[in-house]
Amino acid sequence: MEALLKFTPDLYIDSMGYAFTLPLFRWFGGCRVGCYVHYPTISTDMLGRVSQREAAFNNAAFIARSSTLSAGKLIYYRLFAYVYGLFGRRADVIMVNSSWTKDHIVSLWKVPQRTSVVYPPCDTSGFSSNELCTLPDRASKKHLIVSVAQFRPEKNHALQLRAFTQLLTLLKGSELEVELVLVGGCRNDGDQERVDVLRALARELRIDRHVRFELNASYDKLRQLLCSATIGLHTMVNEHFGIGVVECMAAGSVTLAHDSAGPQMDIVVDWMGKKTGYRSDTVDGYAHNMLEILSMPDADRDALRQHARLSVRRFDDKTFAGEFISQTECLFR
Repeated sequence: MEALLKFTPDLYIDSMGYAFTLPLFRWFGGCRVGCYVHYPTISTDMLGRVSQREAAFNNAAFIARSSTLSAGKLIYYRLFAYVYGLFGRRADVIMVNSSWTKDHIVSLWKVPQRTSVVYPPCDTSGFSSNELCTLPDRASKKHLIVSVAQFRPEKNHALQLRAFTQLLTLLKGSELEVELVLVGGCRNDGDQERVDVLRALARELRIDRHVRFELNASYDKLRQLLCSATIGLHTMVNEHFGIGVVECMAAGSVTLAHDSAGPQMDIVVDWMGKKTGYRSDTVDGYAHNMLEILSMPDADRDALRQHARLSVRRFDDKTFAGEFISQTECLFR
């Protein structure tokens, strides 16, 4: 409001998810308005989860168990979704970061003719600047399975540990050596507590000597790990896009991502008629997919890695800049 009163802009583009500011600048500032939506503030998935009384990281178990609390939350969510759509559709140009996000925004804002997918800029060149490395990792002589994700509940690291436990069972008697490396930002005490819980789970599953945690790794360390990894692991349900998945593919690791949202619809998809990676959504599925990747002939696996690396060039900085300018050009006329 202060910016609107002191220096009224001609053009306002929101990229922070503040949909409720859009009518403010349009109606009171007379501005041309655009937005870039990374993640819907509310989604039809969230409405469905509450309606079905399904416990999740954003629907507490005590609410899911109560029909009264669930009904109250559902009323609140539906009201919020209505107002969110009412305000969001005030934008002249609506850009979203993935097909999954587009589906939800179109469902809530109801202006498909003004809604376009503009994939976010990813550092594909930085992660693919070197030739594909030889596998397994030369330093450790192990096949590295690397997960890159902040230590937040929705990233579902526990599924990774359980799937890795099952993989070790499947590998009994094999000469293959594997190590699971969990790379992620640890922002505060809450994140550290989650890391401690995961370490305890690894000990409980008796796999702790095969699991390594890399907290707050530098860019160079992250790049080194991904470039030497055999498998890039991702387990978040409904990741709106999945920049980390793109980085795994650009680095040359075979990606095994969750079979939902961005990875399912935009990233780990057939490209030029060929496979670019694997997707799963169960512990058993993850374990068997990892086994399949590790068991592939080197030539076949290297061909898959190279093809996946080429496929993610469509998510680079240059492509984003061109698409963003193309979509917003009408706001400058």
